[in-house]
Amino acid sequence: MLHQKTALRVAAPVAVLALALTACGGGEDKADAKKPAGKAKAAATPAEAASGGEMSTGESAEGKVEEEDGKVTYDITAMKVDVGTEAEAQKLVQDKVDAKGMVLAVAHLKFTHKGGPALTSDSDAADGTSIWADGKRGALLIGAADDAPGCEDPYDVESWKTGESHTFCDSYLIPANAKEMEVRWAEEDGEPFIWKFPGQ
Repeated sequence: MLHQKTALRVAAPVAVLALALTACGGGEDKADAKKPAGKAKAAATPAEAASGGEMSTGESAEGKVEEEDGKVTYDITAMKVDVGTEAEAQKLVQDKVDAKGMVLAVAHLKFTHKGGPALTSDSDAADGTSIWADGKRGALLIGAADDAPGCEDPYDVESWKTGESHTFCDSYLIPANAKEMEVRWAEEDGEPFIWKFPGQ
């Protein structure tokens, strides 16, 4: 575990792009490719929210994650998205050209342990998180949000009991001129829950 924490902290100053920046300009995942273009999904009713859908600001979704200690049920809420500047984004990549016209977007998600075993090691709850801008997935930056204000490092959470909450953050590069941002979270192989936030 110490090795993982150290590796992430070393990677933070010059974060590694986990997805090619071309992911910002194209490509949809397989689930999105099956949906007819131009048809937006209506806001989810409570019954629909059990399998993904659009969420209101501040609304929680319930999802299950297979953790090392067993299956855990979480309440997940996308709290906010902090958007930086192009200059800040360029400091986070090895080649500044990769961040041209891009800004850093940091999604803050609150996870509350609702049921299942208490965790005795780090959690995978945030693994289903992504940020989309104007309908296209951003480029994940690993390690860039570890020390952001209000964010907890999932590797530091080694004990998590029912009723306790933690805020985890994910960082993505998105186009600087994005009009709308979406924070998405999905169970493994599930449809995403979607919270919308205004662009800059």
